[in-house]
Amino acid sequence: MTSMRDRTDETVEAPRRHGLSLEAVAGIAPGDPLVAETGVAGVDDVRRSRMAWAHKILLLDLGIVALVGLVAAACVPTIAETHPAVTVGLLVGLVALLGTALAVGRCWHPIVVSSGGLEYTRVLQAGSGALLALALTEVALRDYRLQPYTLVVLPAAVVGVLVGRTAARALLHRRRRRGIGLTGVLVVGSDETVADLVTRTRRAPEFGWTVVGACTPAGTGEVAGVRVIGGLDDVSDAAHCVDAEVVAVTPSPGWTGRRLHRLAWELEGTDLDLVVDPGLMEIAGPRLHMTPVDGLPMIRLTQPIFRGWARVSKAVVDRLAAAVAVLLLSPVLLTIALLVKREDGGPVFFHQERVGREGIAFRMVKFRSMATDAEGTKAALDAANEAAGPLFKMRRDPRVTRIGSVLRRYSLDELPQLFNVLGGSMSLVGPRPPLPREVVEYADDARRRLLVRPGMTGLWQVSGRSDLSWDESVRLDLRYVENWSPGLDLHILARTVTAVVTGRGAY
Repeated sequence: MTSMRDRTDETVEAPRRHGLSLEAVAGIAPGDPLVAETGVAGVDDVRRSRMAWAHKILLLDLGIVALVGLVAAACVPTIAETHPAVTVGLLVGLVALLGTALAVGRCWHPIVVSSGGLEYTRVLQAGSGALLALALTEVALRDYRLQPYTLVVLPAAVVGVLVGRTAARALLHRRRRRGIGLTGVLVVGSDETVADLVTRTRRAPEFGWTVVGACTPAGTGEVAGVRVIGGLDDVSDAAHCVDAEVVAVTPSPGWTGRRLHRLAWELEGTDLDLVVDPGLMEIAGPRLHMTPVDGLPMIRLTQPIFRGWARVSKAVVDRLAAAVAVLLLSPVLLTIALLVKREDGGPVFFHQERVGREGIAFRMVKFRSMATDAEGTKAALDAANEAAGPLFKMRRDPRVTRIGSVLRRYSLDELPQLFNVLGGSMSLVGPRPPLPREVVEYADDARRRLLVRPGMTGLWQVSGRSDLSWDESVRLDLRYVENWSPGLDLHILARTVTAVVTGRGAY
């Protein structure tokens, strides 16, 4: 019987015997910068790079914990008054305690590092465990010198680790957008599902995937610019041939559970990761649960949350946060109002009818960023519309005023929508507020955006805003509606800061 290693060696050597490189088999041009920078044709380099990155994060975490401890030792009176030798010992113990908790929680695993939600969850769990251990130690020893470390230093160290990892993640995403350190992926499925995954990986390179080959029922050809390496029975060999790290299985008419089981057996003992798309488009997170039935794993899909206590709490938090923001930003709001008025003497605010939750219309308020006759001259510009679907957008709209262009670039024109949030017609985070003429053209799926209040920001804003196509905008809004959670709102608000500062897609 031929062993897996023999089959793999044969697969890799066969193209070379016919004068073909692995790059040629995968459809990668010689000298392609993707090969040079990511090591798609040299997967060991990518794995070493990922391990090196994990080691850097380890040093960063421990360094932040030590730095927080030193700052606390200098600033917190009860710590500063302690004997220096005792302080040093406690700081070393603190670094060791939190470091051990992070190691036990596998927070430095290459897959976890810079993964986003999973990474933050594990750091918080490790921090909670370390905090509990320190509190129990304090009670057991009755040593109240540990109290400042329990109440101040350790929580601050956990926050510092989260901030450091956020900065490191931003750096990693920038590297991936430049094509550095990407993971090679072999996609299995129909032409449609393969093309969809290829499009998604190209649209979000920060995730770190690049498709280097595909296996489809036809077994030949090209899908979305990616070479088809083989058929559905050639997946294991094809994965080794293109030196992939991940095999991604997407829905296909010819793919069965038995086939998937056999593929999992074939990949045992290799370094290949197997991921499976269950076919539940845009549904993830808290709505997916595993329910085994006599050993058969079944995915249970809970209904989205549109009412109840969770939605009430969201409305309360929205209004409280909006009230605080209005108070803190009142000098900025007043300054912008004076600048808009000074531009041409017209009205400061622009009111427009939008459609909110359950199709109820409301008047949305913004700082005026266009000439006073903008609505009347719009018809003459319809031929220059650069947006898809029912949207109207122009990168260089002649109706935009000088101050308006600055306001739009940094989304400052949208600050008065805080008053819409106070009034309950909008939320801080939600789908984009549509115009009535847009809603008239909505398909059934797009109408699901009206199940929740529209937001000042949302996935559409942090993912490209006006650079998005109509279909992409609808897809992102539906993802938010289907998967809403308080954690998702916080994630979007954090990303909004970066989107506003960079001004990407704002015009």
